[in-house]
Amino acid sequence: MRLLVLGGSGQLGTQLRTSALPPGVKLVAPDRSDVDVGDAAAIARLVAAESWSAVINAASYTNVDRAEREEDLAFAINAEAAANVASATGKRGIPVIYVSTDYVFDGSKGAPYVETDAAAPLNAYGRSKLAGEHRVAAANPRHVILRTAWLYGPHGKNFVRTILRLAQEQERLTVVDDQLGCPTSARDLAQACLDIALLCTAEPDRAPYGLYHFAGAGAATWFEFACAIIEAAAGQLRRVPQMVPIATSQRPSPAPRPVDSRLDCTAIRTAFGLAPRPWRHALAETVDRLLTRTSVA
Repeated sequence: MRLLVLGGSGQLGTQLRTSALPPGVKLVAPDRSDVDVGDAAAIARLVAAESWSAVINAASYTNVDRAEREEDLAFAINAEAAANVASATGKRGIPVIYVSTDYVFDGSKGAPYVETDAAAPLNAYGRSKLAGEHRVAAANPRHVILRTAWLYGPHGKNFVRTILRLAQEQERLTVVDDQLGCPTSARDLAQACLDIALLCTAEPDRAPYGLYHFAGAGAATWFEFACAIIEAAAGQLRRVPQMVPIATSQRPSPAPRPVDSRLDCTAIRTAFGLAPRPWRHALAETVDRLLTRTSVA
């Protein structure tokens, strides 16, 4: 069984490459210099080169603020390139997994979002991901689209690594406390992608394809998330910074964010038997791993 991962150098892709695999399963993650996901012909050749059991598309443009001025690039990667992958796999009946975001929602519901709720992204990043969802679904009926949220892990740029770095540099940290979401471990998301890929491979004609939410169980504001990071790291920090909650209006950003983008993950538990871990449990594991390194920059 051979799984192809695109975007193997990113946060999720790196986690996928380092995940433990069952016997008989091989994961191949070509470097971005070896394949351009934006080149439809190159993707078609790659997909045709071997008998892939499933393809996990972890290639993504994820800089939310920069996407406001690079919307064309965000769409090129998150929608057009995703369509290339879905089309190439769809022509060969290969299941494809596409990772999307909670930012397809505007945050006005006031309760966790389910998959059937109307999407209404507030920013370019969310629009590009929503376009990717639509194009993937249209190009390959054997698709699983996973919306996730507030992804963090030991690799790449993410909120946990930023807070740990700032805690070593500053005595006082101000963090937004009026946006609510579901912090999600990259390790947990990677494992979910692998489990889904293996199930789809085992029963390609009967797998429960479609759109699902997968995010850490529970919810937090960015401030609560930051405080939990500091608490998990307190015994290993030289000093514990003062934590100060602020409003979004006190730290304006180019891209507007939803005030409440919590995701309901009931459907993926029912369809695939996947139950996300409480985000605090997963966070402690990641913080411990990060602080065993010489740097979290």
